[in-house]
Parts: sequence; structure tokens; C-alpha cells
Amino acid sequence: MPCLRSFLSAALLLILLTTTGKAQPHAFRLIRTFHIGSPGGWDYIAAGPDNKLYVSHGTHVVILDKKKGDSVGVIPNTPGVHGIAFYEAIGKGYTSNGRTNSVSVFDIRTGRVLSQIPTGQNPDAILFEPFTRTIVTCNGRSHDLSIIDPATEQVIGTIFLDGKPETAVSDEAGRLFVNIEDRDEITVVDMVHKNILANWSLSPGDRPTGLAIDRKSKRLFAGCDNWLMVMDAVTGNVLAKLPIADGCDGVVFDPRLKDIFASCGEGLLTIIHENSPSSFQVIANVPTRRSARTLAIDEKEHRLFLPAAEMEKGGTGEKLRPLPGTFEVLVVAKSKH
Repeated sequence: MPCLRSFLSAALLLILLTTTGKAQPHAFRLIRTFHIGSPGGWDYIAAGPDNKLYVSHGTHVVILDKKKGDSVGVIPNTPGVHGIAFYEAIGKGYTSNGRTNSVSVFDIRTGRVLSQIPTGQNPDAILFEPFTRTIVTCNGRSHDLSIIDPATEQVIGTIFLDGKPETAVSDEAGRLFVNIEDRDEITVVDMVHKNILANWSLSPGDRPTGLAIDRKSKRLFAGCDNWLMVMDAVTGNVLAKLPIADGCDGVVFDPRLKDIFASCGEGLLTIIHENSPSSFQVIANVPTRRSARTLAIDEKEHRLFLPAAEMEKGGTGEKLRPLPGTFEVLVVAKSKH
């Protein structure tokens, strides 16, 4: 079925590119590019405190000035790093290191690594969960969550799942929602009692990756293959599906603008507006770069940051590598004109 899939993908891309949606006085566009250049792959990117941007990059994390793009530091020795999280109240940050099955703890102010914490196998997404004041890793290979107490820097709980966790978001009221990529569902976790409350199907969406939440309207936004699925975070009902490009691996939500952003490796950033808790609309598709599949948001400045690189050429189905010297971060924001 590769030909049919390619045809459908091309048709969907045409629809996306010609979507007009709701008119905006200031449209989003690519405004800057921060060049990094060093070789290696990447995964997540995070907008941290103190005007810093943290970019996972193979065996280390590059720290940039969020406004200028200048290099201001590096977190070394993070083999297979996936994500970065922060507990600002205690001045510490955390990286999930997939190759060493560990979390690095670092000083936010200096970037100095303070300790290493063993986790489950291949920790991927990582987040600070504010209700329980814990650090959570989504462990892709062992199909579980590691719950870390920042005070003791120990794993205080392991929650076993029925599939591969891709990423998670908190409602900041005791519940965690986890995308289960290989089962096309969202698992609901009680963070206080550390148990599973429900498994909600995302059908007809499949292979969920990025996940965001509107805590006010209690809506979940899951990036699936060519669709963004909207789910009620109370009942688990699927409320809407909206077209996005292929290769989505990141979804974020701007609570003030009420916009959802889905970054897709096909080379588009799809922007969806939440008109109301029951009405959603694609309003723009911003060209980025093929491979720009993850993103972070600066909610204060309403800016998006997308890591990307030029990729080597290869056949269908081949895993392509980034070309040396082309790694960069794309900055997308509203035009002032």
C-alpha cells in the first residue's frame, strides 16, 4: 500500500496548504533561525527559565539564549538524551537519557550536572508534575513510568502500562494523561495513589505522539498520523479530529491565544484555534523544514521553537540521518506587520 499512502499523504498536504480558516491580523511565520551545526540527532526541546532554551542533541544538551540564539552553555554526558524538565522552585533541571536508562540532575543557574538517577528502560519524555511535586519519565522500552522524588533523588514508584508511553501531560490536579503510541490510546494515571484509572481509545486516530492539554476547558490534544485528535479529559470521549501533516511528534497549547500547534516532520506547523470547548478550526499551516517534528513554546512571548536539520537522501522506509553542520532551531512567531 505504499503508493496509496503516498497519494493520500500528498492529497492531505494539498488540503493543508490551501486551508484558509479564520483570518488573523498577524499571521505566524518563521522569523529567525538559530544555527547550532554540531553533528548528531535530537528529540525534544524545552523553553526554560532565565531566558534559556534547552536543545537535546545526541550526547549532550545545548543551552541557547532564547532571544538571540547565542550558545550560553552545555549539559554534557547525556547519551541518547530525549527530554528536559525543570523544577524551578528548587533550581534544578532534569534530562532523560535513553541510552543509559537514567536521568541527569543539573543546576539550572550554572548547567552543572549534580547527579544521575537510574530509571526504567529508555526514558523518553520527562516532565515535572506539580500536584505531587515529582519528576516523571515515560520509559519506552520497559513500558512504564518512573516517579522520582526530587528531594531524595530516588525513584519512589513505577507505574506499569499496557504499551509504549510516548509523552504525558498533567492536569495539575492529580491526574496524568499518557499517550500510548502502539495501542492508540491515552492512559489516565492517578498520581497520588500511583495507579491506572482508565485507558481511553483515540480511534480513529492512531500512533499518538505529541500531547497537550487545555486545563481550563479540560481538553486533550493528541497528535496522531495525519490527524490531531481532541479528547474530553473528564470522560475520554473523542470530540473532534483535525487534519495535520505527516510525521507529527510534538503538540503544544497556548492558553492565552487558545491555539494548538502541531509540528510535523513533513515540513508544516499546523495551527488550530479553539473557538470553544466544542469547536476547533485549522487556521494556518506554516512552512518549516522537513524534519522539524518536535517543538517548544514560550507562552509569554507566544514563540515556537522547532529543532531541525537537512537530512541525507534515501529510499522509502529508510531511517535518514541529519547532514553534519546543518542542525538548527527554527523560531516561529506572529508577524508584526
